[in-house]
Order: sequence, then structure tokens, then C-alpha cells
Amino acid sequence: MSPQPVRILFLCTHNRCRSILAEAITRHLGSPLLESASAGSQPEGKVHPDTLQHLRARGLDTRGLHSKSWHEMAGFQPDYSIAVCQQAAGEACPAWMEHTPMIHWALPDPSKILDSAEQRQQAFQSVMDTVTRQVQQWRALLEQGSDEFHRYMQGQLARRSTQSLN
Repeated sequence: MSPQPVRILFLCTHNRCRSILAEAITRHLGSPLLESASAGSQPEGKVHPDTLQHLRARGLDTRGLHSKSWHEMAGFQPDYSIAVCQQAAGEACPAWMEHTPMIHWALPDPSKILDSAEQRQQAFQSVMDTVTRQVQQWRALLEQGSDEFHRYMQGQLARRSTQSLN
């Protein structure tokens, strides 16, 4: 009997860019050891078009990705929540998330880069590369056994301060 996958819920206020990127990358690289979803406290209602474009450019499946409220995710029952933006890290979470450990990542929002298309593309690539490295590390730890993964995550929680993964 194979172990249950670790469930990760990625949170971002509008659930239109960073959390969607993290969900898709984790779904692609982490399966079957990791199961991912994303949500927001104030969902935009649609995924940023550049988010979908960059995921497709990397060959990642975008089916089923949509901007949704964290209230819709109560049945997901995550093992860990990851707040990928500063604003979401400081928001009061729904009661059903009260006992879910939350880790804070400080990922810049690439969709906010308006200087040039090239700079925005580089920003998207940087965020995607950062998330990819993290998910690869999680997967490697889970392949050693879930205890290794949970020890690592407990170390992340112990740091409690917002951290940059770059």
C-alpha cells in the first residue's frame, strides 16, 4: 500500500499568479508524492494570462487551474499551507485552516512587472525556477521517507519569519 500524498495548499490573496504557478509546478513534479491546490482570500476570478502562457511554455498542464476562494478548499484538508505573498501571510485564515501549519514564502509577483515584456518574462521564469527547486527538494525528501520531509517542514515552520527562497 503506497503512502498518502502530502497535501500542500498554496495561498495568495488574488490566486491568479504565484499560487497558481506553484500549484501547477507541484502537481507536475510532485505527483504522486505531493498533491497540490491553490486559493486566495480575495480571488481575482481569473488566472493571469501570462501565468497560463508561461506554464504552457514549460509543457505544464493548465487544465483545471482557476482562481478560487480559500473557502472552496475546506474539503482539501492540506497538511501544510504555503503563503506565497506578503499580504496573504498576514491575513486571518478561515477557521478550517486553524490547525494547518503555514509557511510563508516571499515570492515577488511577476505579473506586476510593467517595465518591459522581457523583464516580466524574466520575473516569471525566476519565480517558476524557485518553486521548481523547492518542489524537487520536497520530492527528494519524500523519496527518502515522509519523516525526512516532515522534519524539513518543521524546520521551515520553526523559522516562522517570512523567507525568501531565492
